[in-house]
Amino acid sequence: MEVLSVQNQYPERFTVLTSGTTKTKDWSTPISSSRANNSTSASRATHSPDRHNSVVVGATPLEEELIYCDNSDAAAINDLSLRLLDELREAKSRNLTCTEVSIPCDLTTRIASDILRVSEREPCGVRGCTVYIEFEEEPQNSRRIGTLKVDNEMVSTFELYLTLRQDKRGWASLLPQFMKNLSRSITISPDYSLTKHKLYSPCESS
Repeated sequence: MEVLSVQNQYPERFTVLTSGTTKTKDWSTPISSSRANNSTSASRATHSPDRHNSVVVGATPLEEELIYCDNSDAAAINDLSLRLLDELREAKSRNLTCTEVSIPCDLTTRIASDILRVSEREPCGVRGCTVYIEFEEEPQNSRRIGTLKVDNEMVSTFELYLTLRQDKRGWASLLPQFMKNLSRSITISPDYSLTKHKLYSPCESS
């Protein structure tokens, strides 16, 4: 099922970034009581070998699975998710020439979960993370739209490059270019990638 076909039938499933508050609704039925209590989910990510101090994490909701975590993990995921939303909201007005940006409601939650997971074995944990947010409008054509330093008081020990992509599937891709320009609306794909780069050699952390 294409993402935009779901968006058309259930527009409330998508979050719209505006200058005001973000409206987020979930039309889905909870899969289990654990999901209802934690409201936390993430996709299965694939890791490449640690080569040149970098790790690539790819995520897609088509392989979604539940993650069971305690309250502290859920709170950390929620906090980081809200900070990512704030950064995307600022990026919309600062770097994206559009009037509206639509993202899947669970996107920042899945990203936050992946960020915390790849930070577990870092010397300073997620506090040493700096996230560079890049937006890919066309394949091999991306630009940086935002930066999130998790803890401003902590020296960064590793960097994460988050690449978001424009979702061009569905009926919107069939519109003439001039109508796309008039709408000035961007839909973010539920797929994204994270590239991790350590700022220290492995022997320094031991």
